Amino acid sequence: MTAPDNPRALIRYALVGLALTILLLWTFYLVRDALLLIYVAALVAIGFSPVVTAIERRRVAGRRRLPRWAAILTVYVALIGALVAVGMMVFPPLVMQAREFWSEMPALLQRGQQWLIARGLIVDQVTVRDAVQQTAGGTDAVGTLVRTVWGFVGGIFGLLTILILAFYFLVDSASLVRTFVRLFPRDERERVEDACLRVATKVSAWLGGQLVLAAIIGTTAAIGLWLLGIPYFYVLALIAAIGEMIPVVGPLLAAIPAIAVALSVSPAAALFVAIFFVIQQQIENHVLVPKVMERQVGVSAVVVIVALLIGGSLLGIIGAILAVPTAAILQVLFEELAPQGSS
Repeated sequence: MTAPDNPRALIRYALVGLALTILLLWTFYLVRDALLLIYVAALVAIGFSPVVTAIERRRVAGRRRLPRWAAILTVYVALIGALVAVGMMVFPPLVMQAREFWSEMPALLQRGQQWLIARGLIVDQVTVRDAVQQTAGGTDAVGTLVRTVWGFVGGIFGLLTILILAFYFLVDSASLVRTFVRLFPRDERERVEDACLRVATKVSAWLGGQLVLAAIIGTTAAIGLWLLGIPYFYVLALIAAIGEMIPVVGPLLAAIPAIAVALSVSPAAALFVAIFFVIQQQIENHVLVPKVMERQVGVSAVVVIVALLIGGSLLGIIGAILAVPTAAILQVLFEELAPQGSS
């Protein structure tokens, strides 16, 4: 009998294959943080790819095209410039209102607790120092501060790593796509390349849609809170815009500080703010998100909900953020490759 027909040889091959598979999965588990950064960088690169390609194809002074690296830097500079411009408009009043908010925090906390005590919802008052100590773990406040600062620094380095990786992904995107397409049979390569283009379009639409939604929510929140006479509306609107980028729980968590600040003004103001956020989220959920997800990204509401549940269960908030673009990629692969392979 030949070696493949020998039962002992088959068992040995199966055991070796199983051991290699377990070793590979264990290696992926150990480097899961690095793999997550690489995946996020790949999504950023895919999202920026159509914009970079459009800039690259434009001729400079009607003569020559920009190199791809210059087109990528143009996108990066434009993005950073937009962030700086928004920061210059928002940061000064934001700092001023944040200082006022912090100085008024003890009085706001006291009035809010008095209102809750009068209605029998709580028994004793808690000072700002007690709240900070309880949140920080009592005597471990220094350690908590160090961990917070270290986490912030790590987040900055992670963001820089994602941007650098995305830059190199964009520079080598053509060769990466060609290498990936060559893994398939020759008669399938055109279809696979078209699927890659659709993935880039969908992820780019999702990325742009998220930014547009955050801008709309932040702007409308600032206007609404200002009209309602709520103090620190710049800070609260920025929190609402950031919360919009976090699926499911983000809008709810963003509404809590606004309602708390409004409660310090009056119970009626808190009620109006709560109603405002409910109406805003209803319009966002039933008008804005369906248009962005279904018309531009092409992901149905059912797929979005299932993806958010699975992503949130696997990776928490990060998984929920990455769920929709991942679902869009899987949808393209299923629609374009599965039918062709089954025919």
